[in-house]
Amino acid sequence: MSGPQCCSNPPVLDPSCGAGHVQKLAGLDTYVTGSPDSKLAILLASDVFGYEAPNLRYLADKAAAAGFFVVVPDFWHGDRYVPKNAEKPQDGLDVWVNKHGTDKAAVEARSLIETLKSKGVTSVGAAGCCVGAKIVVELAKTDIIQAAVLLHPTFVTVEDINEVKGPITILGAEIDEISPPALIKQFEAVLAGKSGVEFFVKVFPKVAHGWTLRYDTGDEEAVKNAEAAHQIVLEWFSKHVK
Repeated sequence: MSGPQCCSNPPVLDPSCGAGHVQKLAGLDTYVTGSPDSKLAILLASDVFGYEAPNLRYLADKAAAAGFFVVVPDFWHGDRYVPKNAEKPQDGLDVWVNKHGTDKAAVEARSLIETLKSKGVTSVGAAGCCVGAKIVVELAKTDIIQAAVLLHPTFVTVEDINEVKGPITILGAEIDEISPPALIKQFEAVLAGKSGVEFFVKVFPKVAHGWTLRYDTGDEEAVKNAEAAHQIVLEWFSKHVK
């Protein structure tokens, strides 16, 4: 399901932000950062607000500083979600979601990863935020990536998690109507019952859906919680994407 939390606290987009640049990869406008000579790559799948969100690019740059070549594709093809009603930002979200299927984005993600591998990349991790997590969990059902991270996922089901093949981290929020702690715990129980799949699951206390990306950089506590999640992401990829 989607809901108001999917589109609350929209970021102020800045297409010029970040240490990287935008280029075409597999037909997608893609923010890239880090050494293109790295054999290790990370794909970040955005939430509904798209790949120009400064905090998303900040996370990409941090992953690049850890030695990865990082790609943040524009899966929404220049048509990110724009709330029409500030008081009810979810008005129109369902229409937007119906136009931007995650199945198509997952196919595009696979194509992009194959492009990276054709250029010499040997190991890939993928992280998705909100609706982007649905894209990533589809990748995690295959052998095309070596590790996955889902951040406050939207649309992800128990059945999805049951099909995961490789290492996965799931970070949820205590205040989340879309993937509440009870659902995250179900995900954890499914993973615990799977043999040979390494996993890490955590529900962050006192934070809301979207806390890893749509946080106020002037709020010290919000930054602290987001960066704690970012550190888990980086450590997971450092362990499994090598």
